[in-house]
Parts: sequence; C-alpha cells; structure tokens
Amino acid sequence: MKIEIISGSPRINSVTRRVAMHLKNQIKETTEHEVDIIDMKDWTIPPVQSVWVSVDKAPAEFQPLAKRIFDADAYILVTPEYNGSYSPALKNLLDHFPKRNHKPFGIVTASPGAMGGMRASQQLLQLVPALFGIASPYLLITPAVDKKFNEHGELIDESFQNAVHNFITEFFWLAEKLVEEKVSI
Repeated sequence: MKIEIISGSPRINSVTRRVAMHLKNQIKETTEHEVDIIDMKDWTIPPVQSVWVSVDKAPAEFQPLAKRIFDADAYILVTPEYNGSYSPALKNLLDHFPKRNHKPFGIVTASPGAMGGMRASQQLLQLVPALFGIASPYLLITPAVDKKFNEHGELIDESFQNAVHNFITEFFWLAEKLVEEKVSI
C-alpha cells in the first residue's frame, strides 16, 4: 500500500513536520508499506482555479505532486491549528484534486499549546467525508508538540509512544481493510 503523509504547514521551521517525520519513520520500521511525506513547505500551489482530474491535466510543475496524490492508496493529514481550523495550505492542496472516493485518511494535529489542535481535528472530521474519504476514528492529537518530538522527528517524550502506536495501529486496521476491499472488487 502507498501512503502519503501530508504535512500541512508551509512554515520552514514547522513543529508539525516533526510528527510527520516520526510517523513516516515508524511506518517504515514497522510495516512493509511504502510511505512518504508531501510537505507543503515544498510546494507553492496557486489558489484553486480548476480541479486537476489526472496527472496529465495538472500544470507541468505540479505533475510529480499530482502523480503522488493519484497513486496513493491512503493519506495521513498532519496539520497545525490555524485560528481553530486546519492549515489553508492543506485545504488548497486537497481542493486541487477530485474526490478521493473510499480512500482512508488518518487525522493528526499538532500544536505547542495544551489543546494540541483539537479544533482543527474536528474540522478535518468534516472535510474527509466531503472528499468522499473515510476517516480513521482514532485521531492523533499532539499537544506540546515541541516537547514531544525533536527537530529530527524523534520522540523525546516516551509517554506519548502509546498514543502514536494506537494511532498507527487503528489507521492500518482501516486502511488495510479498505485497500483489500478495493482490490477484491
């Protein structure tokens, strides 16, 4: 299965990216699945004018990105909280593509604050069904993210390992069922 982790912050020194890097490393170490990060700091995507319905319909400079989106079997959305919601860069990216019918989505939020992006997670729970995706019910809410992960994505607060483990386990339970179902149809 191909999984794209979308790190939704366009900020150069994003602490949210730390969680994305950690998840990528954990998934690579513990599964046989292909996993990579689409980092919003690496893509300056213009505001939506049209939906890119296929790789060849995307502008040439975004075709490598479009290929990754279309080839993915599952997604993990990692976002900071911006004024009670997910990042506008993440929304803009997702709006450029057609619906992701029956694709599994993991929802991860991160914040240096005590709430960990809880309000953003609730907004993403509304967005995923609008994309015709299916959200894993186990969310990874990450308060004090700067005290849980270092700049290399390494976990520095071992008490948070159980939350990461549960998120990954539940995400793969859903993703593997949906991808298996799709293959057998």
